[in-house]
Amino acid sequence: MIRYALICDHDHGFEAWFASSSDYDDQAERGLVECPFCASRAVRKQIMAPAVSGTKKTATTKPDALKTMQTMMMEAAREVRAHIEENFDYVGDAFAREARDIHEGRSEKREIYGEATPADIKKLKDDGVPCVPLPDLPPDPKKAN
Repeated sequence: MIRYALICDHDHGFEAWFASSSDYDDQAERGLVECPFCASRAVRKQIMAPAVSGTKKTATTKPDALKTMQTMMMEAAREVRAHIEENFDYVGDAFAREARDIHEGRSEKREIYGEATPADIKKLKDDGVPCVPLPDLPPDPKKAN
């Protein structure tokens, strides 16, 4: 297995694992490597430092640092989602139609969010209609039973 640091044409950085370097090349060439943030398929490799084993102290603190980072990222995602839900118009499963109507000037310009299929999103993006998927969030641990 080989891990690559990747970046899309919108400067979203992420990592992905492949069985081999030729596996990455094959999947990228066929348009199967996609940014998890914006679904762009214009993805390329980034320069990446080699993985080097650290001391025991580093190895024991790494999971804590990763957990802290994950918690911070999830909280930021929750805040973004809360902002959108409070300030944007929810249009349900009419999202693709509404986004296209706004983009083409047939509907009043406003911020919207809603539901759309991956095929609808791809068609919107192919037609130049700006849209970004909202992340699905795990349940808030503070609200769990």
